[in-house]
Amino acid sequence: MRRSRFAACMSSLLLAVGVALTGATTAQASPQASPQAAATGYVALGDSYSSGVGAGSYLSSSGDCKRSTKAYPYLWATANAPSSFDFTACSGARTGDVLASQLGPLGPNTGLVSITVGGNDAGFADVMSTCVLQSDSSCVSRINTAKAYVDSTLPGQLDKVYSAISAKAPAAHVVVLGYPRFYQLGGTCAGLSQTKRSAINNAADYLNTAIAKRAADHGFTFGDVRPAFTGHELCSGSAWLHSLNLLNVGESYHPKAAGQSGGYLPVFRNAA
Repeated sequence: MRRSRFAACMSSLLLAVGVALTGATTAQASPQASPQAAATGYVALGDSYSSGVGAGSYLSSSGDCKRSTKAYPYLWATANAPSSFDFTACSGARTGDVLASQLGPLGPNTGLVSITVGGNDAGFADVMSTCVLQSDSSCVSRINTAKAYVDSTLPGQLDKVYSAISAKAPAAHVVVLGYPRFYQLGGTCAGLSQTKRSAINNAADYLNTAIAKRAADHGFTFGDVRPAFTGHELCSGSAWLHSLNLLNVGESYHPKAAGQSGGYLPVFRNAA
């Protein structure tokens, strides 16, 4: 009887030790949290459509970059409290500016990146001034020049930016946002003919197509804001975009606060 009890005790002890060892082995073998899962910082890059030009409420520390507390990156960060938030988007930025001065905060802890860029490279401001101030034929000609740039040069410039983002923040989910169409077609619109409005909208579509293609080829998510802005273009009666503003020319043809919160923010939120 004593021997049986001893054997039973030994069996229980060995079983317990076996379970403990098995558990320890399992714990050691379980994968550690991936860098991507641990990377939760958010970095907002890009041009004036990301900095929030036109939305007002600019951060004094941002100077001429005009970063707004009503811009979609700031609104998203306030609502979601990422582990860190770096807002480097800047008014007037081109692809070269992003490479030169905006990528510093990117790193292994960056889990999310947003960016709008490409419009200034393609000559957005000059296109709009030409179309507003000159003839239909001059407007269309300037847009064709911009399209030629989008075909020949912009893809390579975008590739440089997107590759640099991936190299510096390999765990990041990158959301590339596009640009809205500017005009509602049909009816009358002070100062611009139907020909000009249609050509400007087609140019926006052309640019978005090129940006979306490069984003997809880099494994990034493209956020198309055109559906969100439908019904809120210029000449719609409920515009989320500024028209020509002679008192503050820099805000012309940029989203108002409503365009950031009602247009860009939900698209980014769904893509993030």
